[in-house]
Amino acid sequence: MLQRRKTRTVSVGGLKMGSEHPVSIQSMTKTDTRDVLSTVKQIRQLEKAGCELVRVAVKDMDSARAIGEIKKQIGIPLIADIHFDHRLAIESVKRGSDKIRINPGNITKREHIEAVIDACMEAGLPIRVGINSGSIGKMAAGKGATAHEMVEALQRYLEPFRKKGFGDLIISLKASSVLTTVESYRMMASLCDYPFHIGVTAAGPPSEGIIRSSIGIGSLLLDGIGDTIRVSLTGSPLPEVDAAKRILAAVGARSFGHSIISCPTCGRCQVDLAPLVEKLQKEVEELTARPLTIAIMGCEVNGPGEAGTADIGIAFGRNRGAIFRDGEIIKTVRVSEAVEELVRMIKEQITDGPPRE
Repeated sequence: MLQRRKTRTVSVGGLKMGSEHPVSIQSMTKTDTRDVLSTVKQIRQLEKAGCELVRVAVKDMDSARAIGEIKKQIGIPLIADIHFDHRLAIESVKRGSDKIRINPGNITKREHIEAVIDACMEAGLPIRVGINSGSIGKMAAGKGATAHEMVEALQRYLEPFRKKGFGDLIISLKASSVLTTVESYRMMASLCDYPFHIGVTAAGPPSEGIIRSSIGIGSLLLDGIGDTIRVSLTGSPLPEVDAAKRILAAVGARSFGHSIISCPTCGRCQVDLAPLVEKLQKEVEELTARPLTIAIMGCEVNGPGEAGTADIGIAFGRNRGAIFRDGEIIKTVRVSEAVEELVRMIKEQITDGPPRE
């Protein structure tokens, strides 16, 4: 089990955030917030996919005013993303936002920061102070601030929050560089007990962004750092949620269904494994009563030995597969019957009792 960095608890709508609560998944709409119909539609899609809180861009007063109507039609907490104009944050608070995100690089006047703090204190709303490397510090050769500069800038920015006794804060220190992102969070982790929202900003298209995010977010989660995550990808926000769930499951932070272990195949493999794995995935997708670790291996080398941590699985040889449970072979079946028989035994197992620890 992951040992989480100890933090205070901050409530965002009905969602509690911090080390005593599960790491939550968030995303951001790609719609124009003023278009209530499209924004609500996308948020509902995200919610169905497993998104637990959602951020919307508030670029003008009409966007802020739309929050009230959007909130009536969604079931997850809504975060107003504010840049440049502190008045948009105050209007978003009035319209029912569940949290305000401000960027220290874009809202800099002390009186403006204090006005946002006062509005959130009065409404009982939390604030995310979200540093981006590209919007603070010195810029050199198109690169953003260093981890040290980001942490120093954040510490200075938090001074009015401390002075006013405002503690309902979530912190983020994101860069497009994985290394800078990880270094920033690690540096800040020992300096406060605020929950952290983690992610790699502007990570890129899914083919690259998922890899960058998996390395960055995964490294931090394995350090026990991170209380809510976003995988920032170019394009539709739905893959962000899927990737976030997979990252959390991979590090053991949360479970979202069965975990399938399958070998990459090699010259020893005597079956066409890929379609068998795909068929198994589809068959067990709806069997969610009790998540299992399921192994499906292409040869005897990668069988019960290498997949010994699996609750149940199958290892194939020539024309047949050996089904095993907890590392012990139970029976052998023909390849043509393998997936059906494995699924039958999985259904039995998820009703018989809990998987082993």
